[in-house]
Amino acid sequence: MPAKRLQRPQRQVLAGLPQFDLPPDTAFTVTPIGVVRSPFTWREEAPRQATVGEAREATIVLRRGLQNTLKDLEGFDYAWVLYWFHRSRGWKQQIVPPRDTVKRGILATRAPDRPNAIGLSAVRLVRIYGTRITIAGVDILDGTPVLDIKPYIAAYDSFPQARAGWVDGLTAPGPDHRWV
Repeated sequence: MPAKRLQRPQRQVLAGLPQFDLPPDTAFTVTPIGVVRSPFTWREEAPRQATVGEAREATIVLRRGLQNTLKDLEGFDYAWVLYWFHRSRGWKQQIVPPRDTVKRGILATRAPDRPNAIGLSAVRLVRIYGTRITIAGVDILDGTPVLDIKPYIAAYDSFPQARAGWVDGLTAPGPDHRWV
């Protein structure tokens, strides 16, 4: 069921609703587990999504000592790669996404310039050798720090009937204003 936006309640009603109560200086430290070696050096070279365009190959090179973390991953066709948009240019609350002409809230897009520059791509696993994972269908830039890898499981990760909000109304494939 899609999320529904609630009307702004009156001040006294807010007291009973869950509140954001983390201290303003709350921060987390993450350590990359690897790095992507990709044919894409610049944002403009990469497809706007991993499944758009030619399925180019790249390699994830894990840090030394992590080879045992890959045990049993070979049995999967796809994996989720979580990474840090290391070339992010800051962010704005609203942007005009590719193929659209309307400003959208950043959290309703997949733009790389986000409050926390975390990226997510579902990629095809081609081969695993030592601490190197060859992947295909990549939209990730060369030198991108990898935060985590998780197996893609169709029974859990696929929702073919799910609505795609404002994207459902776009003309496919539609013009990409980044290149006009």
